[in-house]
Amino acid sequence: MAVGSSPTPPEIRSPERDRPEDAAGAEGEEEEEEEEEFGDAFDIPHKNASHDSLLRWRQAALVLNASRRFRYTLDLKKEEEKEIIRRTIRSHAQVIRAVFLFKEAGENDPREAYTGIQLPTASRSFPIEMEKLKTLNRDHDSVLLQEIRGVKGLSDLLKSNLEMGINPTEDELLQRRDVFGANTYPRKKRKNILRFIFDACKDLTLIILMVAAAISLTLGMATEGVEEGWYEGGSIFLAVFLVILVTATSDYRQSLQFQHLNEEKQNIQVEVLRGGKRFRTSIFDLVVGDVVPLNIGDQVPADGILISGHSLAIDESSMTGESKTVHKDQKAPFLMSGCKVADGYGSMLVTGVGINTEWGQLMANLSEDNGEETPLQVRLNGVATFIGMVGLSVAGVVLGVLAIRYFTGHTKNPDGTVQFRAGTTGLKQGFMGAIRILTIAVTIVVVAVPEGLPLAVTLTLAYSMRKMMRDKALVRRLSSCETMGSATTICSDKTGTLTLNKMTVVEAHFIGTRLDPCDDVRAISSSSAALLIEGIAQNTTGTVFLPEDGGAADVTGSPTEKAILSWGLKIGMDFNNVRSKSSVLHVFPFNSEKKRGGVAVQSDTEVHIHWKGAAELVLSSCKSWLSLDGSVQPMGAQKRNEYKKSIEDMAKSSLRCVAFAYCLCDIEKIPKEDIADWKLPEEDLTLLGIVGIKDPCRPGVRNAVQLCKNAGVKVRMVTGDNIETAKAIALECGILDANGVISEPFVIEGRAFREMSEIARGEIADKITVMGRSSPNDKLLLVQALKRKGHVVAVTGDGTNDAPALHEADIGLAMGMSGTEVAKESSDIIILDDDFTSVVKVVRWGRSVYANIQKFIQFQLTVNVAALVINVIAAVSSGDVPLNAVELLWVNLIMDTLGALALATEPPTDNLMKRQPVGRREPLVTNIMWRNLFVQAIYQIAILLIFNFSGKKILRLQNESPDNAEKMKNTFIFNTFVFCQAANVSLVCHS
Repeated sequence: MAVGSSPTPPEIRSPERDRPEDAAGAEGEEEEEEEEEFGDAFDIPHKNASHDSLLRWRQAALVLNASRRFRYTLDLKKEEEKEIIRRTIRSHAQVIRAVFLFKEAGENDPREAYTGIQLPTASRSFPIEMEKLKTLNRDHDSVLLQEIRGVKGLSDLLKSNLEMGINPTEDELLQRRDVFGANTYPRKKRKNILRFIFDACKDLTLIILMVAAAISLTLGMATEGVEEGWYEGGSIFLAVFLVILVTATSDYRQSLQFQHLNEEKQNIQVEVLRGGKRFRTSIFDLVVGDVVPLNIGDQVPADGILISGHSLAIDESSMTGESKTVHKDQKAPFLMSGCKVADGYGSMLVTGVGINTEWGQLMANLSEDNGEETPLQVRLNGVATFIGMVGLSVAGVVLGVLAIRYFTGHTKNPDGTVQFRAGTTGLKQGFMGAIRILTIAVTIVVVAVPEGLPLAVTLTLAYSMRKMMRDKALVRRLSSCETMGSATTICSDKTGTLTLNKMTVVEAHFIGTRLDPCDDVRAISSSSAALLIEGIAQNTTGTVFLPEDGGAADVTGSPTEKAILSWGLKIGMDFNNVRSKSSVLHVFPFNSEKKRGGVAVQSDTEVHIHWKGAAELVLSSCKSWLSLDGSVQPMGAQKRNEYKKSIEDMAKSSLRCVAFAYCLCDIEKIPKEDIADWKLPEEDLTLLGIVGIKDPCRPGVRNAVQLCKNAGVKVRMVTGDNIETAKAIALECGILDANGVISEPFVIEGRAFREMSEIARGEIADKITVMGRSSPNDKLLLVQALKRKGHVVAVTGDGTNDAPALHEADIGLAMGMSGTEVAKESSDIIILDDDFTSVVKVVRWGRSVYANIQKFIQFQLTVNVAALVINVIAAVSSGDVPLNAVELLWVNLIMDTLGALALATEPPTDNLMKRQPVGRREPLVTNIMWRNLFVQAIYQIAILLIFNFSGKKILRLQNESPDNAEKMKNTFIFNTFVFCQAANVSLVCHS
């Protein structure tokens, strides 16, 4: 037993960490801040707590039954074992790779190592040796790849097509899984119910009770016979068995829920090319030979070879342990499963899946751990420790008083005879009396130490997580459930969260005039139209699939890309034909900082640099514009103002404005080598035109925003869109009031906020309602400023660059449909339908978690106080207790497990969203709760003491035998106590 210093239990705090503006490289400073700020062992940060702080609160806890108290917390020893396994697998892979490379280097003709030995082929259908494929994936063997004629030759051997992918039929997929394996790995065998029963039996207090029950049973049957002597010992055994069974069943059900949630988290949706058509599928459905497009923020879903890519950089730290990104090209084409795309885009040929990859071996050797520390759980362990010390002291007093009274002859039977007389009472009878006293004292400890408090947190979190899944919210970190209930502000994206993310081009301005309708390009010269279509088709990460049966075109890509490509088809674009007429030299992927993306393409005679991005930013780089006849005209002040006016008008109509521009480039200026480092020309551009894209607000979002306002949660829009577009959408959603102030600092551009000093940002952060043209770093700066002001901040994000803000926020909410894997990895909760109304539901559930825990605390503390006071007073006054061991175990079963299950699984009510958020440092046990607790406890104690001392008279038991009268009185007291708890539960539920 480890007893630490007594903490102050009622207060619960969430962390306030002030990270430096430059988020990179701040981990060391962050750990130091944690150590300074969280001096209390029971006060840990809700995110990224250090190993030392997690260990510290365990050592400070009163641990009479660690197996029960800590069964839902992180197993620190297992975490250390996991890290050792990770390092071992990584080092083994590196050693094997080095051995093969060393072996190759010592041979005259490395190819003979492969061609000289006839290895069995994968099957008759796939003429490639399985050993070759494994060697290729394991050793990243460039020589072997060249031997089989590169990625093209490998795709032929795998019966795949680099342009079309594999045949999407079920038979084809099944055959590939049979030959090369599935993209899954063997899971650790799940613990069965018997294992949970065995774990529940490890509870120290229950073991003591079982030993006492065994002694009582043996001596009872020896002295009173089998028929009469088994009652007391057998009843304790039965009560202990029920406690174990209920505990094990509850634990088993929670483990099933956590396992289901873990499977949901691992079931990543990836894009795959099959039969020439792109579509999304589960990562588990990938097979060898698949062609997989990769974009920034994606996870590499399997081992593979790069087919083509532009500025593709991979973060391989999860596999190699090195934090630097690795650039991939034809010289270094090998991709490892489990790594993240840090920049650029490309496509890969899958060559290894499941257990045949290093990632699969790593995951197969790591068991899933459902334990996690949450601040509320840790704080309640502090409360349990404090109450447990009081209970232990009371049990010690009761044990001492009962023992002294018994062995000094002051304890009497109901008929008035003394229970123990020194020198006359037999050894067996005296031993039985001592065992009964010890049993009562131990049972008081069982009731007094509220191990159900931490359990209640896990129960309510698990219940909430399961229900939140139905509300389209996947919880990645348990702590975010409880923290979300304290959120005071939500910094929300616009696109896809407040809007539907279903975009269409509804307005277009070209050749200096507005097109009406927007797809009528008859007035545009053929050369101008061809130039525009080339920019649309080549400067995109989307694709257009035209079915052979002549059906409607299938357009894939981001919502913006799909809108532009769909509009391109309407104005006569033949996607595949246009792309075949020119070749891509270099790509500058869309950058959320610069709000633009570019591509250099070469046709027979010319090189065109095409740019596409935020209209006002692209316009500022243009020095000319394309006229009606296709000639290039200088961009005068008047024409520039006309285009600016068009952009403002479209933005005020809540349209997203995207501009197209280009410039010619001299072939001689293009670098012959290291073209990947070439910076595309982005000045002196010629404006081709501007389109306005409509993205309607989601239905119900206005009501959701109003609900947040009523709940004291301020909604702020942080978007990369034009400030006028942002204002229009904010007014439509109810974030801005049409009658309020719609100017700085309430509405501000990201650049203006970024250029302020830290003090100035802190002064206006509270006032900011809409931030337009913001970069991910602006969002991070806003989050930091709000946290310094004491806010509990929730942030939504979908891009890779949103990861720092999602990580820094108290609650990071990633978008499930449009979000990248990097954003999801940095988040706490994934909003599966990208809908803001789901975010509000998460707030509702967060408040429900906090309210349910408060209800359970009030209920359990009331029972604790009443049971302890009654037994202490009775023991001191009469030498006996009205609530014996069996009855106290029944109370413990009701109070600890069933009470936690009932109160922790209460669904949220509408009243929760009419309260103000719970502050960071607001006490967990409020003054109202203390009032209710003491009133209810005093009421119960008064009633039960009246029955204890005057029960025989009140119940008219004077004519009964003393023994029967005592039993009937104590039975009535027990039943009254149980009914009092039923009334107490009703009061708590309606408080």
